[in-house]
Amino acid sequence: MKLRIQPSRLRGSIAIPGSKSHTIRAVALASLAAGQSEILDPLDSADTRAAVECYRRLGARIETDNPGRWLIQGMEGRPACPDTVIDVANSGTTLRFAIGSAALLAEGAAVFTGDAQIRSRPAGPLLDSLNELGARCFSTRGNGKSPIVVQGRLTGGRTSIAAVTSQYLSCLLIHAPLAEHETIIEVTQLNEKPYVEMTLRYLDEQGIQYEREGYDRFRFAGGQGYRAFSKRIPADFSSATFFFCAGAILEADIVLEGLDFSDAQGDKAVVEILRQMGADIRIDGRQVRVKPGELRGMDIDMNAIPDALPALAVVACFARGRTRLHNVPQARLKETDRIAVMAAELAKLGARVSEQPDGLTIEPASLHAGDLQGHGDHRIVMALALAGMAVPGTTTIDTAEAVSVTFPEYPRLMQQLGAEMELTADE
Repeated sequence: MKLRIQPSRLRGSIAIPGSKSHTIRAVALASLAAGQSEILDPLDSADTRAAVECYRRLGARIETDNPGRWLIQGMEGRPACPDTVIDVANSGTTLRFAIGSAALLAEGAAVFTGDAQIRSRPAGPLLDSLNELGARCFSTRGNGKSPIVVQGRLTGGRTSIAAVTSQYLSCLLIHAPLAEHETIIEVTQLNEKPYVEMTLRYLDEQGIQYEREGYDRFRFAGGQGYRAFSKRIPADFSSATFFFCAGAILEADIVLEGLDFSDAQGDKAVVEILRQMGADIRIDGRQVRVKPGELRGMDIDMNAIPDALPALAVVACFARGRTRLHNVPQARLKETDRIAVMAAELAKLGARVSEQPDGLTIEPASLHAGDLQGHGDHRIVMALALAGMAVPGTTTIDTAEAVSVTFPEYPRLMQQLGAEMELTADE
């Protein structure tokens, strides 16, 4: 599919869909719990459906007929040996979490694979830690990437991990309480701290016993378990980021509804970043009103919010002065190397952008329309669409079907606000 975009003005209000990160965490914990849990207002997307199918293969009974209320009968920390290879599609979060769940197998093994992007994404440090804690895990190609074979059972012990992606540490935090004995986790590197904080809030809600020294060291008592729960999924700040940024660079007056700023999601920081750049953003309870302003460039530490890099790179193209997006080397390990991809695609529109090892430097320039590649990456496609709405002429982006991974409603909600964009079949 291609996304065709014309210059646009945005007006009106929309409700932001549920958080992918919350939905997958809720699916994983409910599947590991004893009893029946309910997930209210889940995000229904390709990534969350991958998580559902994965945990079904591991023995959870999951009902998704009601789109606003998923029911999950958990497996009490005792997954079943899958009867076939588990394909996580494009979901890195599902892969990293489910590897930990499979490390609880009492017998047999689980084999995980995914699409081409997943098979290029690393998991080696997580496999090493799980092995140190009693599991038996290995990459079939010996490169720390999928396909991956996992056997149990976690017994506990001590491990250290460099969490280049927070998903490594979140996996260990979720599964350490279910090991037979005490587990101590030493963290030598951590990116994306807000996602770890999100995971810890789930553990706190469950009454899990643990001690921590900041984000550097965690100690868990063994032999714990999860109980059934009811969880309403908060709106997704990662998805809202594209609307925050659209409002900042277009002729716009939009209201985004349902956003909870007390939630742990790191991408809520985008609001303050855009304010500092000059956008007119006002918060009223769970409503956020966004209008443009005179944008100025600035230095932005992106370590905690790597998913916002593509959208903020587009905003930087419309700011006065230089913008530097830095301290986010893990953006190279996402669905694509998002640093390299955004530099290449924005340059096609006339942007003055230079690639750094840990980010991007962007200077003011006059942009024009163009034919762009989305590289099959949902956040690249959605970010480039912002640029298309802000420049004269028709911009096209290929592999636009990728938006279904986390935000299938993106084109429709943008159109609802007045965006001139449409999905078309490849010619």
